[in-house]
Amino acid sequence: MPTLPSKPTARGRTDLTRAAATSVSASEILRERVLAALEELKARDVRLIDVRGKTSIADTLVIASGTSTRHVKALADEVVKFVKQAGMFPLGVEGQSEAEWVLVDLGDVIVHVMLPRIREFYGLERLWSVEAAEAAG
Repeated sequence: MPTLPSKPTARGRTDLTRAAATSVSASEILRERVLAALEELKARDVRLIDVRGKTSIADTLVIASGTSTRHVKALADEVVKFVKQAGMFPLGVEGQSEAEWVLVDLGDVIVHVMLPRIREFYGLERLWSVEAAEAAG
């Protein structure tokens, strides 16, 4: 994933330089930043789905709910803000105008922020966990 130069943190190191200096991957840092952003604005029912080996589009899907279209948009904006502070930039953001379902594409991590009724209708968790349900049944 292409990145632009990172902004230093208070300690003078960026999250990207932290990743380079330790065994922490950029994907792990993305997940940390996304979860911090969603927690900051009190996203509801946050789920992480590991999709490695199931698709080549990403390693992790993050699905969260907002209480209103305004909350959904604010959550997506906060994710973008937190990721940019780590020196990484989204590949794309879709659905902001309607804000019923906003997708933030971060490369290895894809974030879906949805209204509960939209989330229930599309059932992304069920879609990506079909193999686990079939193995259990």
